[in-house]
Amino acid sequence: MRSLECVVAEVGEALTAHALTLVSAESCTGGAVAGALTSVSGSSAWFERGFVAYSSAAKEQMLGVSPVTLRVHGSVSEATVREMALGALKRSPAEVCVALSGVAGPGGGTRDKPVGTVWLAFAMRGADVRCELAHFAGDRGTIRRHSVRSALEGILALVSARS
Repeated sequence: MRSLECVVAEVGEALTAHALTLVSAESCTGGAVAGALTSVSGSSAWFERGFVAYSSAAKEQMLGVSPVTLRVHGSVSEATVREMALGALKRSPAEVCVALSGVAGPGGGTRDKPVGTVWLAFAMRGADVRCELAHFAGDRGTIRRHSVRSALEGILALVSARS
């Protein structure tokens, strides 16, 4: 398996090659995606900003997630990460976005959304938002690490598929 540092470098190279910038909208990872992306020198050329919207109120205020979406679907849902991604793009000049919301544990899980449930959204201006549901096993740290890696791999796939 490639190291996280290698994946970050590949993300940066792909964004640079396509003259794109990235914004992140994070909940369960608490800024860890932005932290991984900015761990490499020169990332300011392709990483524009990151939003950490941990609470439902922050998702509404910072990213424009509808209170109806949160009430009907919950903060860990496809609808919510889709709105997080679109809101982050609307509130930044970046062309690409990754958004995540999940249950990292050890508490907070339910029968429908157990610990390890993570929704990710990948968006590019002018294209449909792609959402993915993941279920990760492990403790809080492990779930968060898997979430970060999935976010980075998804960004890489989105940007690399661009023609």
